[in-house]
Amino acid sequence: MTPSLSDRLSTGVTGLDEVLSGGLIPERSYMVRGRAGSGKTILSLHFLEAGLDAGETGLFINLEEDVDDLKANAESLGFDTDAIEFLDLSPSADVFTDDQSYEVFAPEEVEREPLTEQIVEGVREIEPDRVVVDPLTQLRFLLSDDYQFRKQVVGFMRFLKEQAATVVFTVQNTDALPTDDLEFITDGTIHLGAAEYGKTIDVPKFRGAATQSGDHAYRITDAGIEVYPALQPGDHTGEYEFEQISSGVSEIDELLNGGIERGTVSIVSGPTGVGKTTLSTQFMKEAADRGERSVIYLFEETEETFLKRSRAVSIPVDEMIEKGSLQVNEVEALERSPQEFARMVREEVEDRGADIVMVDGIAGYRLTLRGADGIMIQQMHALGRYLKNMGVTAIFVDETRNITGEFQATVENISYLADNIVFLRHLEVQGEMRKAIGVLKKRTSDFERTIREFRITEHGVTVGEPMSGMRGILSGMPELVDTRRNRSDDEGDADCE
Repeated sequence: MTPSLSDRLSTGVTGLDEVLSGGLIPERSYMVRGRAGSGKTILSLHFLEAGLDAGETGLFINLEEDVDDLKANAESLGFDTDAIEFLDLSPSADVFTDDQSYEVFAPEEVEREPLTEQIVEGVREIEPDRVVVDPLTQLRFLLSDDYQFRKQVVGFMRFLKEQAATVVFTVQNTDALPTDDLEFITDGTIHLGAAEYGKTIDVPKFRGAATQSGDHAYRITDAGIEVYPALQPGDHTGEYEFEQISSGVSEIDELLNGGIERGTVSIVSGPTGVGKTTLSTQFMKEAADRGERSVIYLFEETEETFLKRSRAVSIPVDEMIEKGSLQVNEVEALERSPQEFARMVREEVEDRGADIVMVDGIAGYRLTLRGADGIMIQQMHALGRYLKNMGVTAIFVDETRNITGEFQATVENISYLADNIVFLRHLEVQGEMRKAIGVLKKRTSDFERTIREFRITEHGVTVGEPMSGMRGILSGMPELVDTRRNRSDDEGDADCE
C-alpha cells in the first residue's frame, strides 16, 4: 500500500518537523549532507528515537565510526542505545578485507558476499521501520569505481524500500568527495551548513510536498540538535481588539493622541542615558495594572542594572515579576542566532500569552547577525510583522549616536517598520542639561507636534508643557525665544495695519 503524503514521520526534532511541514514521508529515502562535525549522526539518532517513541523499530548501520564509540557518544546526549539495533560494518570489522567483493544489494542473487549477507540478513531479521546508514559515502572507498558505487547505492535503496523502511543516510561533504551525484537517488536532502551567525539548515530537495523556505538555524546542545525555523509572519495570526494603550502619564498620552495602539510597532529612539528604557517600561507598568503580561529582552545591559534603575524611579518591577506580569530576559547576542531569538519570542507570545514585547536595543539585536548586514532589515521586519499579526504590541529601543547635535530618527534605518516613533533628546540650555520628548510618526491617527520637556525623577516619569519658548531643538542648536517680544511685535504689526 502506497503511504499517504499526509502521514508524516517525525524527525524527532520539533523545529525540523516544522520546516518539513510535518516531517518525512514514510517509506522514502532522505540524505543528510554536511561537513564533519555538523551533527549528521546526531540528527540520525533523533530520527530513530522518534520511531522508537512511536512504537517502531530502528536499525543503525554504521560504516565508519566504531560502534562502541558511537554508542558512548549517543548515550552522552541522552539517547537510549539499548533500544536501537546496530549493525556494525565499520572498517575495523572483519567484513572489510582486501580480497572481498561488494556487489552488495542485489537480493535476487543466489550467492552473496559476507557484507551483503550481513546487511540483507540483518534487515530481514529486524524488519526495521526506520533505517540509518552512516555514512553512505564510506561505500565509495570499498568499490572499484564511481559507477559501481552508484549501482550499489541504487540497489541498496531499492532493497530497503521493498522492506517498507524509511531511510536516512548521511554523506560527508568534502572537496575531495563530492556528493552531488547522490541527489538523484533521494526523495529529499537535508543540508547542514554554516553562516556568519552560526549553524544553518535547509532542505534544497523534498519530493512530493512543500517545505518551509527561509534561512533556518540550528544548535547542537547537550540534548542533541535544536532547529530554529526562519520566522514566517504570514503563518501566524491572533485575535485582538484594536484599542489604545495608555502610558499612565497623561502628557505622553496627549502627545500620542491617546496612547499607542495594540498590535502596533513603536520605536523609542534617542542617545544614551536619555531615558528610552524607562519610558518604554512605563507602558509595561500600566499594562500590569490592566492584568496584562509584558516581556523585555535586554541586549545591551544586565538584568540587575535594569531592575536597580527601575526601582530607583518607582517602577515596581519586583512586584510585577512576582505577579507574573513582567518577564525580564537578559540576552547574550553573540550566543544567539536571529532565528533562535525569534523562537524565544514565539514561546513567550504563543505559550505564555505576552501582550507587550520590548527589544532593548536594536543595536544589540543586530549582533546576533554577526555582521550579516544584508538580512538585518529582513529579520526585524519579520519579527515586527509577526508581533503585529499576533496582536502583540512591540516596542523597539534604538540608540542614536549623537548626544546632542544633528537629529536622527533611528540609526538602523528601520523607521519604515514603525507605526509610531517617539524620540528623546538631550539639550544644553544655558549651561544646563535638559531632556525633551516628541512624536515623529503615528500611522493610525494624528498626534501632537509639539516638543515637551522630559524628566525622570525618583517618583517616575514627568512631562512638562510644550517647549514653545525654545526653537532649534531638532537642529541641535536650541535657543530660547523671547515670547513677550514676539507678542509685542505682533501687536505692533497689527496697529500698523
